[in-house]
Amino acid sequence: MRASFIAAINQICSEKNVNPAQVLEAVKQAIATAYRKDYGNKEQEIRVELQEGRDMPIILLVKEIVDEVENDNFEIAIEDAKRIKSDSEVGDEIEIDVTPVEYGRIAAQAAKQVILQKIQEAEKQSLYEMFKDREEELLTATVTKVEPNWVTLEIEGMTVSLPWREQIPGEHYYTGKRIRVYLDKVEQTGKGPQLKISRTHPNLVRKLLELEIPEVRNGDVVINAIARDAGFRSKVAVRSNDPRIDPIGACVGQKGVRIQAVMEELNGERVDMIEWSDDPIKLIATALQPAAISAVIIVNDKEAVDEEGRRIKKRAAVFVEEAQRPMAIGKKGQNIRLATELTSFELDMYNYEELPAFKAKLAELKGEAIEVVEIKHEEEEEDSAAPVAPTSGTKPKGLKKKEVAEPAETAPEEVKEAAEAPAPEGEKKE
Repeated sequence: MRASFIAAINQICSEKNVNPAQVLEAVKQAIATAYRKDYGNKEQEIRVELQEGRDMPIILLVKEIVDEVENDNFEIAIEDAKRIKSDSEVGDEIEIDVTPVEYGRIAAQAAKQVILQKIQEAEKQSLYEMFKDREEELLTATVTKVEPNWVTLEIEGMTVSLPWREQIPGEHYYTGKRIRVYLDKVEQTGKGPQLKISRTHPNLVRKLLELEIPEVRNGDVVINAIARDAGFRSKVAVRSNDPRIDPIGACVGQKGVRIQAVMEELNGERVDMIEWSDDPIKLIATALQPAAISAVIIVNDKEAVDEEGRRIKKRAAVFVEEAQRPMAIGKKGQNIRLATELTSFELDMYNYEELPAFKAKLAELKGEAIEVVEIKHEEEEEDSAAPVAPTSGTKPKGLKKKEVAEPAETAPEEVKEAAEAPAPEGEKKE
């Protein structure tokens, strides 16, 4: 039994990627449990051994050697012990072979369910150990089944579900398709390890950029922020640690080949690369591309909490020409929403004609200077100053600062009052 038994255990371990020692220990425990049930009782200490040259397990009953027996389930008199082992002494333990005749088949049947359970537990633990240190990694998966509300994937021998809320909208899945997913978290549950994977997480874009762009992977180009509307558009702000490297050009690649590879993996999702700036005014204006921004006012540049415990977010007012408003806001508010997420500023959109009244109201409320940056296109470049697509790596031409003063920290309620008084028709993005 030993040869065939060990061969079967090794085969199971190979198929399930389980530690053989764990399975063998589970088998010994199962056989001991079966013996207590059929031949002994639960008080007895039973040990199971698999010895070389034996075709079945050996069942050993362990007892303590005493002068006077009080409980024969785990005690044996010294006289009886010496008949089994001549050099026995009081206080020692003795192992008595109690293996029943033809016990191999009975033990296998009785222990079957316990063995299967232990193997499943060992397999689950092995999978957990495999993935627990791989959170926030990019994994390659193969589609094995497609259902209306989820897709079943196989990842390194493990079956994982991708729910609909983590799928890229509009993406077509079919059996055998290979995709990349982001491993957000690994949890150990009663049903085994659960992998929380995603195709919509912003960090999926980050990991794909690291995979496709050597400068990002080695740290020469750093991704500072990502804003994503999965399946439609992402904005990625990058900066270079090496003055010789253009961060936008490095990410886009020659003829756009690098960024195109990322977009293809994301089912055609557009990825706009913009250059990060520590100057929030410049960052906001760049994040709202392709719209040309006329002026920006930083109303509140720090996050805080008011007296009632409500969160006060960083806030900025953005002024654009009427013709630029649709591009600045974007379809269904997508552009300004992504810019808000990318910059961490709540952005309020106004027509450029409202700027004087807005400044006057803020000055009246605070009684101090405010920070205003007007960004105007040069007249001679008026016909050619339209911003180039963010993924092209080219910066918009003809931009310059007109006026800069000290910043004013105005609460969001005062901003709202300032916006409503002089410019009631101003459109606000909450």
